[in-house]
Amino acid sequence: MTERLNGRMFRDMIISAAAAVELHRQEINELNVFPVPDGDTGTNMSMTLNAAAQELSKKEPKTLCGGAEAAASAMLRGARGNSGVILSLLFRGFSKSLKEKKEASALEVAQALNEGVSAAYKAVMKPTEGTILTVSRLASAAALRAAEEEVTDLEAVLLAAVAEGDVALENTLELNPVLKKAGVVDAGGMGYLMILRAFIGVLRGEVLEYTVPGAESEGGESVFSKFDTEEDIVFPYCTEFIVRKETEKSVDLLRSYLSSIGDSAVVLDDEELIKVHVHSDRPGEVLTEALTYGSLLSVKVENMREQHTSKLQEASAAPKQEAPAAEIPSAWEPSRNLGVVAICAGDGLTEIFRQLGADEVVSGGQTMNPSTEDILRAVERSAGETVLVLPNNKNIIMAAQQCAGLSEKPVIVIPTTTVPQGISALLAADLEAEAEEVAEAMRQAMEAVQTISVTYAARDSLFDGIEIREGDYLALKDGKFLCAEKEARDMTDTIAIAIRELNAEIVSVYYGQDVSEEEAAEFCQSLQVRIPNAEVTPVAGGQPVYYYLISAE
Repeated sequence: MTERLNGRMFRDMIISAAAAVELHRQEINELNVFPVPDGDTGTNMSMTLNAAAQELSKKEPKTLCGGAEAAASAMLRGARGNSGVILSLLFRGFSKSLKEKKEASALEVAQALNEGVSAAYKAVMKPTEGTILTVSRLASAAALRAAEEEVTDLEAVLLAAVAEGDVALENTLELNPVLKKAGVVDAGGMGYLMILRAFIGVLRGEVLEYTVPGAESEGGESVFSKFDTEEDIVFPYCTEFIVRKETEKSVDLLRSYLSSIGDSAVVLDDEELIKVHVHSDRPGEVLTEALTYGSLLSVKVENMREQHTSKLQEASAAPKQEAPAAEIPSAWEPSRNLGVVAICAGDGLTEIFRQLGADEVVSGGQTMNPSTEDILRAVERSAGETVLVLPNNKNIIMAAQQCAGLSEKPVIVIPTTTVPQGISALLAADLEAEAEEVAEAMRQAMEAVQTISVTYAARDSLFDGIEIREGDYLALKDGKFLCAEKEARDMTDTIAIAIRELNAEIVSVYYGQDVSEEEAAEFCQSLQVRIPNAEVTPVAGGQPVYYYLISAE
């Protein structure tokens, strides 16, 4: 029986967990709703855990808190995809709960697991149930119940967590309607339970050997996971400030207060400072409340409605992207005030973003999601004093948002979920204007874009009664299933109908590395015949995995 957890045991737990998830990576990947080749939750979780395992394999922590802090820091920087970021947040909260503890009892470990869940829920603006969040919440609550009933054996407490977690995992089918259509449980939830089982294995003396995974691993995320970070700006005043903490007042109260009087609230809390960004219609009251926590070190208040009206009108009337990559307008000169980091895969798309003003382009977003550390390095290299980040993939948004708390530069993440959204956002940007003005114009521009992507099915699947066979062409409209066909030309009718429903006037077809110029021209001509009221233009994107990324505006 093990009653206390120490640093060495925790190190072995993380290493075993990394090995277990890597071993079952493909099994987790195959739970994704659509069989797209960039939908690999297991790989994202594995690579996030690997960052911590590599860090801890170099040392033997003398204390539990030291090991937990090292693991949390490594995961934060190595986090990939939504599932990886959430996993890093779970361990960040776990680490904070164990601060200054050389060892921890079963009760303290259970409490730390629950603190991890709280940290993850706080960080996700609109938590989706039926995901890893649900499974970790219910499993951790079961662990705490067992520990509070005077169960002192750490193994027994974790077994209680796994038992409840298994039930919660099966129930994700009922909580998440998209999972129910596909007939699969949540991939992230399964990965979390594998981690707990690896922890139990260590307590039984079963430490799995860790080896650095090969570079052939692929990344991505389940297309059903939705963490909506897009803003609906209804409050005119953007208020940003930094407070030096001088009271013991809970920062959670500040978060609750800001959420009650405004939106887009971001509260970063460390040992000495509180950094806040919020949109409200009562900035004076916001600052008055801030003073109850300590002295203000800096304050910035902007009236977005007054400053941005003319810019938004200009952005909505701006000419749309019509030309192939070679004919895109000349580049912006890098601005000392603003820098842009864009994330994409493909030589053609990289060149487009550079021509439009991105001073740093991070490779990723198709089969390999970049880590928070990858994005952070690009932010630090950027020439801008303030850096705008275009994730261009919904599974990269959360990783990009972590940079705001790690970089000394102000970082604004424009929540683009597709490459076409990112291109339109950058087309609307005047990089010599003020940061919030530019960011708002970019948000408005991205919202006017719909994206249809054409890829291939990586495996046999069944979704909502529709059989999808490995190798079939698969079309998704804004991440939702559109159709599956044996040949790409057989999809044009369905795609054209979807475009007509959007009343699109400009259709840009970014063709990938596996599509010839002639094939792209034929595909676009087939679309043009079916949507004569829209202008269809092929653009060489060079992206992997996706044969076509279709922008409809």
